[in-house]
Amino acid sequence: MEAQSSLTESFIALALQVTCHAVNRATTRKEASELMLETINRLSKQIAASIAFIGSDCRLIVLPEYFLTGFPLGESIDAWAEKACIEMQGVEYEALSKIAQSYNIFLAGNAYELDPNFPGLYFQTCFTIDPAGEIILRYRRLNSMFAPTPHDVWDKYLDCYGIEGVFPVAETEIGNLAAVASDEILFPEVARCLTIRGAEIILHPTSEVYGKGLAPKQAAKISRAVENMAYVVSANTAGIVNTPIPESSVDGGSKIIDYRGIVLTETGAGESMAAFAEIDLTALRRYRKRPGLNNLLARQRFELYAQNYAETQLYPPNTMSEGEIERKHFIKTQQEVIKKMRDW
Repeated sequence: MEAQSSLTESFIALALQVTCHAVNRATTRKEASELMLETINRLSKQIAASIAFIGSDCRLIVLPEYFLTGFPLGESIDAWAEKACIEMQGVEYEALSKIAQSYNIFLAGNAYELDPNFPGLYFQTCFTIDPAGEIILRYRRLNSMFAPTPHDVWDKYLDCYGIEGVFPVAETEIGNLAAVASDEILFPEVARCLTIRGAEIILHPTSEVYGKGLAPKQAAKISRAVENMAYVVSANTAGIVNTPIPESSVDGGSKIIDYRGIVLTETGAGESMAAFAEIDLTALRRYRKRPGLNNLLARQRFELYAQNYAETQLYPPNTMSEGEIERKHFIKTQQEVIKKMRDW
């Protein structure tokens, strides 16, 4: 992927750690949408204040997973789609686009989204909006325990969007952007497929437990940065309110990691704009061109692994292509996969 001529060689990125105000208690779509728009209005003020503190060279802001709605707590797939999932050209995106335009930023986040090509389903979508207010990146989570994914409607999804829509990379003036959702950071293949399509900055909206120990996701963030020689901008929630779950269960540790695996910045618990750092694209690209032991991308031999992957089928595709889907489908499918694993 060729760099744009108007490339910004360095800028500031911010992993904005904010509280998620869940919409589970809303009884109608109208009520849930009003709550989402309140969240966006609150975010606009927080973003304005953050940029005023950091400086106008803050060009990229990543929001956490669930920031608009929280996640389903017992709602059926149909009920959650009706209540809490936004349309691809909906008012929520319109309001977020105005923020990106107002502050001349690339604004990234994660939302539950409807797609008219797949009635009855929804996807957990990582999006990025550019300073012109256009959605330039739409990545649908591929590995999810309790939500539909493109793999569950694989054949039709490929017909609609092609493999480029499965692993999208946006070429922008601040570098080549891609996204990985939440615990997909634990699946190295996702980030690797994005990297070989040109990704330089991996945007990671998440909502996860944070503590002093080196938890699997924390280790994975560093690993994905090192093995892909890419920046990782990981924004965590500052807790989730308006649900029965203790609100600080997923709170803290938003961070930015550079292409060498060095944590450039990290914040503690609570709402915070402290996780900001310089993204130096010139240094990243110079590092990727340097021969030697540390150039892991240049040392990759994909042919060694391709046949094993091609011959191995585990989690089946297209399991949601027909009929209504109940939430028990996810556990049932996983149980069947675990039975296959016994034959390894």
